[in-house]
Amino acid sequence: MAPSPFFAPAARAHSTVPAMFKRLFLSVSALAAALCAAPAMAAEAAWPEARPLTLIVPFSPGGNVDTTARLVAQKLADRLKQSVIVDNVAGAGGVLGVAKAAHARPDGYTLVMGFDGPISVARLINSAVKYDAETDLEPVALVTTAPVVLLARPGLPARDMGELIALARAKPDTLTYASSGVGTVLHLAMEVMQDQAKVKLVHVPYRGGAQITNDVMGGQVDLGLLVTTSATPLVQQKKLHALGVTSAKRVDTLPDVQAFGETPELKGFELNTWTGVFAPAGTDPAVVGRLNQELNAVLKLEDVQKRLAEGGAIPGRGTPQEFAEFLKKEKALYGHIVKSADIQQE
Repeated sequence: MAPSPFFAPAARAHSTVPAMFKRLFLSVSALAAALCAAPAMAAEAAWPEARPLTLIVPFSPGGNVDTTARLVAQKLADRLKQSVIVDNVAGAGGVLGVAKAAHARPDGYTLVMGFDGPISVARLINSAVKYDAETDLEPVALVTTAPVVLLARPGLPARDMGELIALARAKPDTLTYASSGVGTVLHLAMEVMQDQAKVKLVHVPYRGGAQITNDVMGGQVDLGLLVTTSATPLVQQKKLHALGVTSAKRVDTLPDVQAFGETPELKGFELNTWTGVFAPAGTDPAVVGRLNQELNAVLKLEDVQKRLAEGGAIPGRGTPQEFAEFLKKEKALYGHIVKSADIQQE
């Protein structure tokens, strides 16, 4: 018996309708996925408009690094038309704040105002540091450099670096010098000086600049190292005599104080403290480039340069690549000194 023609269409519909719904479902699903992805894509493309930036400062409020960071954050916010929030994360000589940035999401919204200690030195003297600045952070811009000043106690028979070297050679392992602690840049600056001049002094680590100042003035130690900001008023008011500054040339605030490199035994000497902005590794190169461009523009502002000069700092400059090369050379220098002098964190 031939099948009834009345049932044939129904059979065909049974196989066709589900296929239609399947195609419709897939189309709607694809559209929904695209719509859901659109806001995320827009947010990425909208940097920095999506939300405020955070600039981590690895010190408590009020210090030189914090003051510099707040000045830069304000001017950067003006240029980006977006808020830049300063987040003070103090502890372990700056290591805690830098670690927070190193482990942050690399989306361009978290930055850190790094400096020499936790970036170039910490991991060399302390294996417990949980980040590698070279691989976990992206250099964005060098913000400031500032030399270290070497001060002499009253009555020390040396008035410049040449006379100090001669005195140290005549009395090896006798002259004492105070720094702000083992492994700090102030300590390493003197280790580099001794290595280059072939002399040996005795290191006396302190916890802060005020105690160094008091003990150098009182003659408890022969020499003391301070950052430019702290040393300049002492020298200008003739409370202490400066033997030299560690920069490549003399500084404007202390024009009568020679640079270390002016002494033949220390030719080419240059070692400065510095601050710089970093992003987590993996941050979009376009974002890093834009930040570098804006930060360099900030550092060219007359009022910014004036504020930095008042603190004894010199505005930085250059590309992220130049900053990275600077860090590479510094790490090699400090690595050599830490190893040769057998410096370990106490």
